[in-house]
Amino acid sequence: MCGRYTLTVTPERLMERFRLTSADFVTTPRYNIAPTQPVAVVYDVSPRTLSAACWGLIPAWAKDPSIASRLINARAETLTEKPAFRTLFKKRRCLVLADSFYEWRKNPDGTKTPMRVMLASGEPFALAGLWDVWKTPAGDRLRTCTIITTAPNELVAPLHNRMAAVLPKECEAAWLSHDGEDLAFLHSLLQPFPAEGMRAYAVSPRVNSVRHDDPSLIEPVPDAA
Repeated sequence: MCGRYTLTVTPERLMERFRLTSADFVTTPRYNIAPTQPVAVVYDVSPRTLSAACWGLIPAWAKDPSIASRLINARAETLTEKPAFRTLFKKRRCLVLADSFYEWRKNPDGTKTPMRVMLASGEPFALAGLWDVWKTPAGDRLRTCTIITTAPNELVAPLHNRMAAVLPKECEAAWLSHDGEDLAFLHSLLQPFPAEGMRAYAVSPRVNSVRHDDPSLIEPVPDAA
């Protein structure tokens, strides 16, 4: 699964990397993004815009917003089977912007070591996401999203049996705009990102608490493994 991630680059870098021409969400460096928080996303709109959604999907038909805590991730293999995801997979796909994500490695002594996983280049990347709009009891419209997961690559497999679906740069536009009737093509984009294009290193256990969100969380620490 993907339960924490980072987006530490400047808004200007995001605008350049994802070829955005406008913004309706102001980003600041984030080192411990957690579910329920507003996150940076890109929708299939013109002009291409840096936007926001709350992480944790609340389907439009949901009666109880607490469902969001159970829908922070969506398995690529079952997108067409789950009522919460199948229509969105066809019609409401988005990019969730990140520059690393965390996974926790289980150690022989029973402890867990948080690991930061990122592109070898250090560049920001897009996670495949789905989004929806939920109407609050007060009548406000709340945009929410979920991050799609897939099988892990060789780098992530020792850490977890799932990994976030990182989209290759050349597939981002297709993920947003492709005809939702061609589900086989969309599924083909949700492959494990090549391990040789990524790296991982141990970080401080301070990342375990969502109260901590500062640059020290991404600094490498000695790894006892």
